[in-house]
Amino acid sequence: MRKPYIDNLRNFTILLLFPVHTLMIWNDFGSRFYVWQGENRLLSTIIVLVNPWFMPLLFVLAGMSARYALEKRSVKEFMKQRIHKLGIPFLCGMIFLVPVQTLFARKFFDGYEGGMLENGKYFYTHLTDFSGYDGAFTPGHLWFILFLFLISLLSLMVFRLLPWEKAAEKLKKLPMAGMLLLFLPLWLMYYGGNFGGFSLGKSLALFLLGYYLLSHDEVMDRIEKSGKWLAALWGLGTVLSGIWYGWFAYYGDLWVNFFGWVSILALLALGRRFLNRRTRLTGYLNDLSYPLYLLHQPILVTLAYYMAQTDAAWPVQALCIGVGSLILTVAACHVMRRIPVVRRMIGVR
Repeated sequence: MRKPYIDNLRNFTILLLFPVHTLMIWNDFGSRFYVWQGENRLLSTIIVLVNPWFMPLLFVLAGMSARYALEKRSVKEFMKQRIHKLGIPFLCGMIFLVPVQTLFARKFFDGYEGGMLENGKYFYTHLTDFSGYDGAFTPGHLWFILFLFLISLLSLMVFRLLPWEKAAEKLKKLPMAGMLLLFLPLWLMYYGGNFGGFSLGKSLALFLLGYYLLSHDEVMDRIEKSGKWLAALWGLGTVLSGIWYGWFAYYGDLWVNFFGWVSILALLALGRRFLNRRTRLTGYLNDLSYPLYLLHQPILVTLAYYMAQTDAAWPVQALCIGVGSLILTVAACHVMRRIPVVRRMIGVR
């Protein structure tokens, strides 16, 4: 059973990738981006306000969607869909998309003047950290696709050992205070399978919470009824995060996991209350969101590289990169969806 608020929250989160990855060009986190223009505390603080929840929310929504998908699909059909939706686009992206952004990273930082083919040889023969901001091998932004594919495989074994009905019967009685405390296992799981801040353990935990807990209508009814104080708590957390990072550069793991989990609960409550309807925009973005995710970063990095060669002030550059990459990515999606072979490569039905 399709839930419109899940689609709307997912689409909203994917659109957030454009401003967040644009602002990463000026981050002061101690890690560069594929194109990096120096430290800017204001822009970095804006990222800090969003970063604890916007990718974790996607894993929660994926877990909820898996629960509804398995109501009407067999395990075999579910796995076949995961291969076509995640596996094939990931492999194609690693061949055709990620090397593009590493090419421009090498051009920007190292003055590389070679072509795509030579860069491809470098890309596949040099290892680095998980981000790959130095131009070496990396899953890039496709880490989410890779994690989700691996989690889908692992979760099917968990679902077999612990059926939804058995777990949901106990979890639906969990009080809201207990639900808030679920940030503790998320915090602990963060350190499992952590690749430079990209945590497979935490992503799995978020997916399972979405599947077992947040796909339960009675649980979501209580979360929606608690929407006002959850939204207030989210707002307070946002203010505190801004102050702590903006003035003191504080970004502790315990706080990030608590704030991120509260934010997810608040967004689910608000989404179910105000976004639980299907509009023409919902249908349009549902068809476009996945290729948008796949294509956005190579296009954004390419545009950022050429904007960095101009003398424009950073607000102008940021606006041109953010808006320009969105327009170019939407246009690219429309073109690529018309080519049958390419449609399969980017996971479009």
